[in-house]
Order: sequence, then C-alpha cells, then structure tokens
Amino acid sequence: MAHSKSVQNPGPPDGEVIERVRRGEVELFEVLMRRYNQRVFRIARAILPSDAEAEDLAQEAWVRAYEHLGEFAGRAAFSTWLVRIVLHEGWARARRERRFEEWRPEEEDGEKPMKQPLAQSGPEAEALGKEVRTMLEAAVGSLPETYRTVFVLREVEELSTAETAECLELSEEAVKTRLHRARASLRRELLALAGGQARAAFPFLGTRCDRMVERVLGRIGVKSLKM
Repeated sequence: MAHSKSVQNPGPPDGEVIERVRRGEVELFEVLMRRYNQRVFRIARAILPSDAEAEDLAQEAWVRAYEHLGEFAGRAAFSTWLVRIVLHEGWARARRERRFEEWRPEEEDGEKPMKQPLAQSGPEAEALGKEVRTMLEAAVGSLPETYRTVFVLREVEELSTAETAECLELSEEAVKTRLHRARASLRRELLALAGGQARAAFPFLGTRCDRMVERVLGRIGVKSLKM
C-alpha cells in the first residue's frame, strides 16, 4: 500500500529501515520516528484531551512499536501498523480513565451539539492564519472521539478511505458515514474560513519532535543519529 502523501519519506523506504533495525542497526529507528512522529502525535491527540497526555501516549506507542518490531509482517504498510498501535493503546488508556466515548449506531440520526462555542469570524484573511488554526483545533476537539479520529485520519493526515478503514478496522462505508457526521458537526463557515489550514493543526515538529525522539531512544537504549 502506498504511504499517505501527507508524510514525506526521504531516504530508504520503511521496509529497508525496518530490516536494518532488526539486523542490529537499532539507531535507525530514529528515521522511522522522525518520519511518522507528527502522525503518531496527531492520532494520539485525536483520542486524548490534552497535548501532554497525547505526548505521553505517543511515547508509549513508539516504545511498543520498537519492542514488537519483530512481529511486523509487512501485510499492511508500516504506517498502518503503527497507527493501530497508537489507536489501541489510546483507546485502552481512555477507557481506563473513563473518557472513552462509545459510539452507538442509534446516535447516527442526530447530531451532537458542539461541546464549546466557536469564535466568530476574525480579522481580514491575511491575518487569520493562527486564529483559524486555533479555532479549527477547538472545533475538531469538540467532536465525539469516534468522529474526531476519522476526521484526523482523513482530513488532517489525508489517508484514503481504504487506508482509514484498515487502520480503524472498519468498513469503508462506516468511515464515510463517520466522516460525513464529523463534517456536519463542524460549522460550515469555520471550514470555509480554515481552507488549507487543516493540515497545519496539532503540529509536532522541531523541538517537540526532537524531545520525543530523545525520550524514546533513551528508554530503548539507543544513541541518536544526531540528524
């Protein structure tokens, strides 16, 4: 399966990196982390209510991925396998903390109201970038978790319907339905205002990415490549 176009993959392909890590070049695990760190964080943030909790979940997911890398069989893309680890760990954690909002089919016929009010239109378009992103994050954060996760995978990470269904172990029809409900729950004017800003939401780059790499490599006893 091709990787999502929202993730840049410089250097060797995932399969080659994974095989080299398995053969003992464990420092190359950093390549995979830097390649998918933002995606892992965004998925974690779609499940949990704060950046701090999402970072903690992301760190744990990376450690689990490293520990179980020998079990990766290549039947799905590495990115799909990784997203599943984040999702299952996140759902288990959310259930333990009683924050997991279970999806019920009977709720499909009625939209849930936003949990928090959205700001009205701000300044002129050229000055809206940061404000739009903040508003969009608040609106996405107000969605039920099941809709929010689908929205992040499809609209933020730009996975296809098939890829999203594979990650979530759902039918493609269920993915389409949840995405439709997610879009319907967001204010029409907010989406129009946000435009191309969706993919800028919940960034996990620069020092935040470096911090995550350092923590995980420390836990698994690997030296950084100093990329």
